[in-house]
This record gives sequence, structure tokens and C-alpha cells, in this order.
Amino acid sequence: MNVPAPSAEDASPDLSRRFPSFDSLEEPRVVLDMETLDRNLEKAAAIASGNAALHPHVKTHKSLAIARAQMDRGAQGFTVARPHEAGMLLAAGLGPVTVAYPIIAPETIATLLRLAGAPGRLRFIADSAEGIKAMSDAARTAGLPVDLFLKVDVGLHRCGVDPRSEQSVALASMIDRYQNLSFAGLLSHAGHAYGASSPDAIRAIATEELALLTELRAKLERSGIPVSRISVGSTPTLLAHAGFDGIDEIRPGNYVFLDLTAVRLGIARRSDLALGIAARIVTANDRYAIANVGSKTLSSDLGAHGTSATTSFGEAWIDDGRSPLPVVKLSEEHAFLDHGGSRPAIGTPVLILPNHSCPVANLSGGLLGLRRDGATPLEIAVEGFVRPVIKG
Repeated sequence: MNVPAPSAEDASPDLSRRFPSFDSLEEPRVVLDMETLDRNLEKAAAIASGNAALHPHVKTHKSLAIARAQMDRGAQGFTVARPHEAGMLLAAGLGPVTVAYPIIAPETIATLLRLAGAPGRLRFIADSAEGIKAMSDAARTAGLPVDLFLKVDVGLHRCGVDPRSEQSVALASMIDRYQNLSFAGLLSHAGHAYGASSPDAIRAIATEELALLTELRAKLERSGIPVSRISVGSTPTLLAHAGFDGIDEIRPGNYVFLDLTAVRLGIARRSDLALGIAARIVTANDRYAIANVGSKTLSSDLGAHGTSATTSFGEAWIDDGRSPLPVVKLSEEHAFLDHGGSRPAIGTPVLILPNHSCPVANLSGGLLGLRRDGATPLEIAVEGFVRPVIKG
């Protein structure tokens, strides 16, 4: 299923208003429409309010500025994938932080525990006996207890324990037995929702996710292991949710920027996309216009979790009212735009909407926030490039 062509309701990015002054940039930049970003933050906060605690995943933006904006809009904690992302937030006094990745190096865990400095500021996941033992070893080394979720596989089949297996009970019991570990609850990520065909299909995945977790919670509690928290997370299952009964936390990430994958899924319109790449046509031939960005900026991602539901690497929009030019091929520093016989002039500015905003932000080296009120563009550091010394 390719990204649908823009309809009247899902019109172009309206470059006369959106991403203001992107066309004045001489060199390629990853740019943000700050008003749209603000609107996306407000929408997620409104959905979460009164339903579940919002613990957004910062891997999407890796920015303290955006994390603080999320906290201003009701975020009650944050989620990360990498130790240096956790270090960034903890050093800035933000938290609690959930490392939603199976860290198995005790020294890395202990370093983060010392940086957190107190119980309750840092939480981890495990899905194996080896991971649980590493957490206990690190807790002993750091002299601090570890809050530990059991990671549950609800359909992505990447990380997590099968909720219907005996192993799920055995691992939860193992966490419960260690005196220096505190069982934080059940945590899942329905990332397979990115391969869904419609919002209704996403809601079906969200419904199944909660059913699996609820069933496991009941099984554990019958075994004498109380489950204090259920934490779920993905942008599709937030924006096309199936309700929040039984859910304590939500951990979406991509919602801050969104991208063409969200458009394909039917959970966003192009007017909701807050991140783009400002570029220019530097040469052209009978078949392609060549823009001055490539895989080192756009990435080669066709969709989250390998959901390659499109053959294009993005859409290049020109402020002339035409349909976008598909980005059909990439070199490291060149984007091949299929101009369909209507060759744009060399030097023409283009605004490229990517398939997947998370790797684009990661590769950017820094984001440029553009505002419609004429304010000076805001340089937004991507803090993942400033890495605390954390071994492992």
C-alpha cells in the first residue's frame, strides 16, 4: 500500500504558510514547522489527559528542548532506547526515565543508576533470565534498587516474552524474588501496527495488545505476583486508540513530527507533518531532477520496523501548487526526483516530506525550527550527538 495521493482535505503542505522561509536556506537542513509541532504535542496531551500517564519516547527527537515542551504539556516521564539518551534526560533533571530496551551490561546499568541517584527516577525492562540477573548485579554494584518491567511481545516478535507461555510467569517470579529488584509491571510495544492497512486495523491490534496484557496480569496475580502498572506505546495505537481501560501509561514517540508512514496509515494528514527537509534542485536530466540531499539525510527507510509499504523515499514539494515529485532513488548526497517530463529549474527550492521522521532527525546533526510569526529560526540541538561517557 503506497502513500495515498493528496486529496482536497489532505492538501499540500501549503508552503505559502507552512515551514516559513524554508526556501531561503542555501544549504540542506532538516526543518520543523513549530506551530504544527506544538499542535501535535497538544493533541497527544489531550488524548492522554485523564486516561493514562504520557511517557513519550525521546528517540524520535533526542532534544531536551522538545522534551521540556512535552513536559510542559503534561508528560509525566520519558522513554528512551539508548543509555546516552537516558543520561541526557537524567543529567537535565528530567524523568522518570524508562529505558525500554533490554540492556544486558551490568556496568552500563550501574552507571545509569548512579546518575539517577535515587529510586524512582529510572526504570528498565527485561525479557530473559540473563537480563534480570544483569539488573540485580548492577543494583548490587550501584547500591540502588532497580525498577524493572517485564517486556511482553504482543505481536511485533522483536523483543519480549510470549504472554501465553510459562516463561512469562517464571520471569516475573524471578524479578519478584530478587530483593534489589522491584517489579514495575508489564510493558509492551505494538510496533506491528505500523504494518496495518487502516485505522480500524490499528484499533484491532490495540485491542489485542490490551487483551494479552490483561490476561497475563490476571495469570500473574493468581500466582501471587501483583501487577501495579501496564505500559504500552506506539504512535499508531495512540492516534487510532481502542480506549484506555486497564492502561496506566502510554509511550508514543513519532507523534511529535509524524511522517508519510502516518499518512499511509490514515492517522495523519500531510498538514499534520511537522518535519521536512529543505533542499534545492542542483541539476536535472530528461528523467530526474536531482536534489542536494540523499540517504545521509533522508535515510533509506521505507517505513518503521521494515514495513516497506511504499517504493518512494519521500515526497518533494515545490511552492507551485503541483503534486509532489516522488523521491524514487537515493545516493548518499543526491535524491532522484521523478519529474514526469516537467523538469523544474535548477536552483528550485523543494521541501521533502520523509517516510520516517525518526531516523531523519537522528541523522540531522541539529534541527531548525521555523515559525510563522517572523521570529528568528530556532536551532534545536539533537542531544544524541552529545553523548555522556556511559560504557556498554
